[in-house]
Amino acid sequence: MNHQSDATVRILFDTPLELGEGPRYDPVTDTAWWFDILGRGLFEHSLQSGRTIRHDLPFMASEIARIDDRRQLVAAEDGLYVRDTTTGGLDLLHPLEADNPGTRSNDGAVHRSGALWIGTMGKGAEPGAGTIYHFLKGELRPLFDAITIPNAIAFTEDGTTAYFSDTPTGRLMRVPVAPETGLPTAAPTVVYDHRDAPGSLDGAVIDRAGTIWIALWGAGRLLTLSPAGEPISTIPVSAAQPSCPATFGRNADRLLVTSAWEGMAPDARAADPHAGKTFVIEDAGFEGFFSPEARQD
Repeated sequence: MNHQSDATVRILFDTPLELGEGPRYDPVTDTAWWFDILGRGLFEHSLQSGRTIRHDLPFMASEIARIDDRRQLVAAEDGLYVRDTTTGGLDLLHPLEADNPGTRSNDGAVHRSGALWIGTMGKGAEPGAGTIYHFLKGELRPLFDAITIPNAIAFTEDGTTAYFSDTPTGRLMRVPVAPETGLPTAAPTVVYDHRDAPGSLDGAVIDRAGTIWIALWGAGRLLTLSPAGEPISTIPVSAAQPSCPATFGRNADRLLVTSAWEGMAPDARAADPHAGKTFVIEDAGFEGFFSPEARQD
């Protein structure tokens, strides 16, 4: 039965971002990361100091993953880059639709094998302009094409199941995958249909029980679904356009949630003063697991 959660929502970062996205938490350094895609910024938040730092980027980027103590994998509009955690230097690892200036990266996640699934989309959300890719050890292969807005890419902890959504379809897809590689072993099937409900399916994270926690863009809330796709509860967020949740904190029991003011008219922004801010959700009964390291060597 779908009910409203009594979870606590607080603001972690008060600066509104045009398109906050791609939150990730690194338990080794106790640091959270996220992007402003359109603002070309990468944000680093130390839980120990409480300080948030902005790193300017030369491109639009949307996904970050730990490789090791020295390196991170960053998905950007024209390629996959290795970022030096000390200097912030970026080295191209593999092109990503670099020959198509009309697309950029969007949602993604790392599978337990170390494989990255990363989606692309048209910069104007042109219908069918995007693709969801699998990247592992230097090899990039397309998985699903004719995607308009790739979102809700997430994996179960055991690595046997992947999820994704092409947001305009209103459907959440489930895909069996090989735990050793993160490659599909069967065709996607619809696990949940959101077309008759408020908001649009955006980013998602899976907890240890297999529950799906998904942001509802335009509805100002997160939705939780059972592994069978049955609605369980909703969690209000103090911004109309939450974009993506992620496991947060050393106990993996909180959620980091980005949001956006993209596309809002001035009067809509005035009515939504927390649009684009970055939030933490506590006491939601969330029992998460940490995102695996990306294996690219």
